[in-house]
Amino acid sequence: MIIPRTLLALDAGTTSTRAILFAEDGTIVAVAQREIRQHYPRPGWVEHDPEEIWATQLACARDVLAAADAPPAAIGITNQRETVILWERKTGRPLANAIVWQDRRTASMCEAIKADVHLTALIRERTGLVPDPYFTATKLAWLLDNIPGARARAEAGDLAAGTVDSFLLWRLTEGNVHATDPSNASRTMLYDIHSEAWDDELCSRLRVPKAVLPEVRDSAGDFGSASERLVGHAVPIRGVAGDQQAATFGQACLEPGMAKNTYGTGCFVMLNTGDTAWSSANGLLTTTGWRIQGRTTYCLEGSVFVAGAAVQWLRDELGIIASASETEALAASLEGNDGVYLVPAFTGLGAPHWDARARGTLLGLTRGAGRAHLARAALEAVAYQSADILAAMAADAGKPLLELRIDGGMAGNNWLCQFQADLLGVPVVRPQVLETTALGAAALAGLAAGVWPDASAFAATWREQRRFMPQTDRSAELARWHDAVARARAWHRDTD
Repeated sequence: MIIPRTLLALDAGTTSTRAILFAEDGTIVAVAQREIRQHYPRPGWVEHDPEEIWATQLACARDVLAAADAPPAAIGITNQRETVILWERKTGRPLANAIVWQDRRTASMCEAIKADVHLTALIRERTGLVPDPYFTATKLAWLLDNIPGARARAEAGDLAAGTVDSFLLWRLTEGNVHATDPSNASRTMLYDIHSEAWDDELCSRLRVPKAVLPEVRDSAGDFGSASERLVGHAVPIRGVAGDQQAATFGQACLEPGMAKNTYGTGCFVMLNTGDTAWSSANGLLTTTGWRIQGRTTYCLEGSVFVAGAAVQWLRDELGIIASASETEALAASLEGNDGVYLVPAFTGLGAPHWDARARGTLLGLTRGAGRAHLARAALEAVAYQSADILAAMAADAGKPLLELRIDGGMAGNNWLCQFQADLLGVPVVRPQVLETTALGAAALAGLAAGVWPDASAFAATWREQRRFMPQTDRSAELARWHDAVARARAWHRDTD
């Protein structure tokens, strides 16, 4: 009897870690998930405990492998990007909590960088990014400046740093591999996406010693093997990609012009631009999608910092819903939004505004506004922010989007999907497998392990589950949303 080959994806997200075992046809065999705690030591600061990330990810992997009939062909890793961890090479011990991608503590550092016109242009030209606390470099510089002795130890080679994928690789291989892939490296403000190497000048100007940075390997390639002592088998690790690039790959957006949106803690829209790194004139990022056999695919990206996190806010801080699923019925209970708008700029605004000082704003309240209005405003805000990004992408591309593929937890909300289609005026397409981030990591590992002969063979496994067609003109609501955004901008001051 031939046992079908499987692939294990490790998905280290912002609010949870997961392990998902996929069959060759892209279907899910087994899943394990554990939440991770969010730490907010000061306003605008967001941290995770690296040991909790590791412990929950290892536990999920063990749970899934215990349910498998045979070891997987390979492991793929995907991760929350931009989040940085600093650890000792000798012991693997983290020196501090991870600074999460949502963290705003380096806003002043980034404003100082923006004041240097030459440095800002250099960052844009070489990395495709804009100076913002979102990215890894200033977070890492902050750690080196604020942990006693860390900078000297980093320069001496005693410390290692990286995004979450690098930390998991280090732990899984028991310190034998300190590496990342181009998709994660391209989110640091330190990596030249054109020469595909850490940039000496940027490392120097942003005060990050190259000695602390990981080796950059192909997204589908050799990342060593997970230790048999840890997971029961010496399983090869053959795929690594940041979560949004992995989701783009998992959505089979493999041709230029194809786009996807992942609705998770944040919202992340990516447009495949092929082997050309487009420079955006409309506030978007140019980023590496993936590199396979030395060939790089680029994307345009727009990032919404708060999407599902706004619904979590309704649940956890306001207590007006018991679960995220309630928002669909609440939103649908209203014929319109009655002029109530939420701008969920809890950690600033991302693309296309890039305003680290914007803050959350609730407008249009009357005595009759209630739970349903807040729930609908939170869902609408997700769709409005995504529509702004897609409008910027269409302007950069010089042609309209034909359809949008969607995934992530909120993609299961039919009301949101229909509202998004109405706003965009194009079909919004939901796949059969919503776990496309993990699927993309598994697919990259599968390519390197020979499970599929090429990317097109993997793409043939993608299946549509539902297509939402535009039904209503929402241009008036979108214009009013832009009024609300204008009122949320530049609110925070360092003295607040």
